[in-house]
Amino acid sequence: MIPHSFDLAAIGSGLPVAAAREDLELAIRGGAVIVTAPPGTGKTTYVPALVANVLADIAAARDGAPNSGATPALTLLSQPRRVAVRAAARRIAQLDGSELGGPVGFTVRGERNVGRGTVIEALTPGVLLRRLLTDPGLDGVGAVILDEIHERSVDGDLLLGMLAELRELRPELIVVAMSATLDAAATAELLAATIVAVPSALHPLTVDYAPSAAARLDERGVTRAFLSHVAATALAEQASAGSDALVFLPGAREVDAVVRLIRDVAPASVGETLEVLPLHGRLSAREQDRAVSGRGPTDPPRIVVSTSLAESSLTVPGVRLVVDAGLSREVRRDRGRDMTGLVTVSASRASADQRAGRAAREGAGRAVRVFSQTDFARMPAAVTPEILSADLTDAALLLAAWGTPGGTEMRLPTTPPAAAMAQAVATLFTLDLVDGGGSLTPLGASVARMPVGVREARALLSGTQAGADVTRVAEVIAALSDDFRANDADLAGVLRELRTGRAPGARRWKRETQRLARLASEAREQQAAGKTREDSAGSRQSPGLSDAGIIALTRPEWIAKRAAAHSRSYLLASGTRAALPEGSPLLGTDWIAVREVQRAEGRAADGTGAVIRLAGALTKEEAFHVGSPLRKSTRSARIVEARVQVREEDHFGEILLSSRPTAALPGDAGPAFAAHVRENGIAALDWSEAAVSLRSRLALLHHELGEPWPAVDDDALLASIDDWLGPDLERLRPNASLRDISLAPALRRLLPWPAASALDTLAPERLAVPSGSSAHIDYSAAVTPGGRPVVAVKLQELFGLSDTPRVADGRTRILFHLLSPARKPLAVTDDLASFWNGPYQDVRREMRGRYPKHPWPEDPWTAEATARTKRAQRGTN
Repeated sequence: MIPHSFDLAAIGSGLPVAAAREDLELAIRGGAVIVTAPPGTGKTTYVPALVANVLADIAAARDGAPNSGATPALTLLSQPRRVAVRAAARRIAQLDGSELGGPVGFTVRGERNVGRGTVIEALTPGVLLRRLLTDPGLDGVGAVILDEIHERSVDGDLLLGMLAELRELRPELIVVAMSATLDAAATAELLAATIVAVPSALHPLTVDYAPSAAARLDERGVTRAFLSHVAATALAEQASAGSDALVFLPGAREVDAVVRLIRDVAPASVGETLEVLPLHGRLSAREQDRAVSGRGPTDPPRIVVSTSLAESSLTVPGVRLVVDAGLSREVRRDRGRDMTGLVTVSASRASADQRAGRAAREGAGRAVRVFSQTDFARMPAAVTPEILSADLTDAALLLAAWGTPGGTEMRLPTTPPAAAMAQAVATLFTLDLVDGGGSLTPLGASVARMPVGVREARALLSGTQAGADVTRVAEVIAALSDDFRANDADLAGVLRELRTGRAPGARRWKRETQRLARLASEAREQQAAGKTREDSAGSRQSPGLSDAGIIALTRPEWIAKRAAAHSRSYLLASGTRAALPEGSPLLGTDWIAVREVQRAEGRAADGTGAVIRLAGALTKEEAFHVGSPLRKSTRSARIVEARVQVREEDHFGEILLSSRPTAALPGDAGPAFAAHVRENGIAALDWSEAAVSLRSRLALLHHELGEPWPAVDDDALLASIDDWLGPDLERLRPNASLRDISLAPALRRLLPWPAASALDTLAPERLAVPSGSSAHIDYSAAVTPGGRPVVAVKLQELFGLSDTPRVADGRTRILFHLLSPARKPLAVTDDLASFWNGPYQDVRREMRGRYPKHPWPEDPWTAEATARTKRAQRGTN
């Protein structure tokens, strides 16, 4: 069989990218390439064909003769969305003059069209990730092309990291990353790749602004008035231009609303000569393909109303007009409430430019932005990497399956936030998908291979154990994964409408149900054959789970209990509070399984800050059954009126089930007193003079010398309380007091060894003075940075002392408080030499008459230092 060869001249005809063929081919043969090219240059169709031909040449050369029949390795082309996958495969096949499923095929979730002779396979990032997990070496694959990676999805970033590691094992694997707006240098460093920039002169493009008088967004999302403005603008501009138009909106709901508005307001005569088509991810493949396929010469003009999926990876033929709402739907995470969801925000300037460029792909075009130039200037410059704000549960499981739990050993374009990744790994542990070390459990390995979200796959597998109704479980999971909702948040109503076929999208839901049921059945067959083992999570399930119980399997931490009788507010096991909508059939239900929560304010949220958007009613028994890992009993001890009081509490996550007083045991006192100190601060302890002095000395050494001398400010002592005070707290009994602890010996536990032996030298407690006595050094001011140790001493005891003593290895001067014979302050100085030569004479004139019995020599340099009177001094002499 002669390997297929693509006619690059025919495929590249009229495409600017074809002019860079030599540079591209040279870089491709080098192994890793970053291709940057403006929209419309043809990189998505031309580069895969070029790569496939290079692989065919390599296979022939390896076999020793051209056209020898050597089978070339497969080229995988990753596109960010299913509609883009099908469109790219269809376009390459069309230019090649072959049937789809021949040399060019595709694979998306639930659909695969490839043949024995396929050499280019287009697929989504999700499909490619799971292929990597089942075949980490990608046997038979010679090249992987990642298109539109500037979108910075989590899956796209993971693919870059995994392929970079795979190339270390398979340096012959060709990896190509392509984008119109890409930080090429950073990606090139990650892949050790060559950058090929393909310049292109775009067709003339006019950009105009037509802002709406109404606000684009309010607390509920995109306003109805703004959508009406978008529809009216699109209709008027299309009528003026006479060409096909592409309208950009943030989500499927807005797309469908504007399609209805245009159809409703279009005059009957216009409606007969104008086709209005939606384009978003909820449509069937047939409807999506219809929107992105070119119209025939006799077909009427079209307005295609799309989400961002038409922004970069698709060319909608015939479009010369773009109407852009300037909005985007992005993932945002509320870590405090453990909520992640899609929110509507302003698009980036890069996205707005990408959208405008759709109008000039095939000829001169015009973009109308239905927002102001000021709005454009305020937009963020580029898309925020999804990995910084997304729920990382799915990513964490993929990383664990790849052998890099938590991603700590993998180089990624953007490092995932440590807290978010730790929370994701903890979630996987709760779902029984990883063990305590982060490695996959048998259930986790099965879930990782499934082309479904982690939570949904886990519920599908665990919910169908022990003979449960596979179809019913699949119905619930299909409804959850496709974002079906109800205004009253009642899952039962959503399922009822879907099962009767009355709900919009019911046909799509049925197709997804069939796919999920097939996946679950295959998993059960594998289990029966001994290929997988039922893990602990599976053994906890039973065939009697309700629909709400299946929801609970996806998010056991969102099982919730009503806050009080007659209340709309619920406390989730995760600790979040949220309210049911007014009038929900679920009101009055004590336990519910929550699927979706959305931040909200005002009456709707009932003071909780969040509204439940989808949930189902649970029995208490079912809640405890599904969420059994969340059950825990604790003893909490605290100090109340100087006494240790203990309560035993039963919890379901953060939900308190019961609380009762119990007798304090000897082991309760230490934790209770420690908690009391943490709550009330260091001042709650009984600080003796010796403890205060030691703390002050340590503070000075920490400020002046740093390590190894420890910080002893309030925050530092509270943070390390177990280290220095813990042993004393453990010895306390329930009838004891914090006054029973001697703090000076406790603080000495913080002294660094062996440096501790130098404490008295570096920060002595007393200072020898010329009179022969010693004076106490007060370090209390040194607790704060810049504070000085102080010595208060009678002036006569320092006669003759010129150099001011220093402590802390000579870094800090003593601050002297010079006292009168009555120990009243006379002067403050840290420069004795300057004092003797100047201010002393003023002090002498004022004090010699007041204290005539004490020496006030004219020359303090030569006078004898003394603490006695002149008579006592003469008597001694």
